[in-house]
Amino acid sequence: MKFLFDDPAFDYQALRAAGYADYGGAQLGEVVAVASRISGGDTASWRQAWTSLAERVHGLAVTARGEGRTDSARAALLRAHNYYRTAEFFERDDPRGAEALRLMRLSRETFADAAELMERPPQFIRIPYEDTSLPAYLYRVDDSDVPRPTIIHHGGLDSTVEEGYFFVAAAALAHGWNCLCFEGPGQGSVLRDQGLVFRPDWEEVVTPVVDHARSLPGVDPDRLALIGTSLGGLLALRAAAFEHRLAACVAHDAVWQLGDVVALPPFVHEWVEQGHDDFANPVMWGIAAQQTFTRWLLRHALWTFGADTPAGLLRRLPEFGLSDVIGRVSCPVLVMDAEEDMFFAGLEHAKKVYTGLNAPKTLEVFTADGGGGAHCHSGAMRLFHDRLFSWLTKTVETERAVGV
Repeated sequence: MKFLFDDPAFDYQALRAAGYADYGGAQLGEVVAVASRISGGDTASWRQAWTSLAERVHGLAVTARGEGRTDSARAALLRAHNYYRTAEFFERDDPRGAEALRLMRLSRETFADAAELMERPPQFIRIPYEDTSLPAYLYRVDDSDVPRPTIIHHGGLDSTVEEGYFFVAAAALAHGWNCLCFEGPGQGSVLRDQGLVFRPDWEEVVTPVVDHARSLPGVDPDRLALIGTSLGGLLALRAAAFEHRLAACVAHDAVWQLGDVVALPPFVHEWVEQGHDDFANPVMWGIAAQQTFTRWLLRHALWTFGADTPAGLLRRLPEFGLSDVIGRVSCPVLVMDAEEDMFFAGLEHAKKVYTGLNAPKTLEVFTADGGGGAHCHSGAMRLFHDRLFSWLTKTVETERAVGV
């Protein structure tokens, strides 16, 4: 389903940005206007247009704050944050470039400024992790120590901890849940500033987060739900196979095997298996260069998975899968799927995840007719949250009632 662009990558990212309007992260008229100034497939045009919009909206926030109009300032800061993030998105040819770093810094700073102006500002914390720490935002329904059900959320291949506010946290607060959003290795500032790349044994990331969450005020340690978005759906289920203090787990959306996502001619796989990287690498670069999305995906994946070459990346991806561990998940699981997912359509990832589970399980398929058929249901956040919290409330409260 086309939104604003013929280029699928541009179209989806515009829908992703616009979809956060439900929680103040965009204004539809601004998104439509900026799209009209972008040439399809031209990433420089994309960066310039979204940056210009972000700077203009940021200026509105500065003016409003100076005049004491707190609500207007907060609203503009949330939008500017999202627009800065969107402006940087395709800057992965040189992720350490000055402009990429500037845009991500502004995205973080404008969100932090917006958070300070929220009715109940979230707490920015650092979660102990190995010999370092992970950044997180803790959103609480109120300031009391009354134990409440709490969501632990992390994103996927290209998410940030700030984006978790729109993914889950804002809706969680409205439904009476606390929410702890964090970034792990391979994500956001943990990748950019700490140099940590994705790891397949994600339980080693989630377990210290669960340890920390259980110590926080207002968190009911018996009502913790883990939600992973996009690639995070695979990672969350991997963690749940080993971390048994979770009351529920949600794969938003479900991914079965990361290596299955890579569509390449069979001979390329044979070359890589045989060690003929000198043949395989130029072919993979050539295939990637044909589309905005594949070019972005290859460069981004090399960075986030810590691979030096496309062949090295192809060897690493099979480590990220669920076939060997899915049967060990014991908590109830909500598996989500999108009918028109531009990344996983036709690969039956959700079906494989659902079939492999031995735990109590529910499958939710979002359709194009219902407006939620895009990857992670971008553009239909209210629908996603309605189904999510209907299941969470019923599942976690029922488990608590029967003492499971």
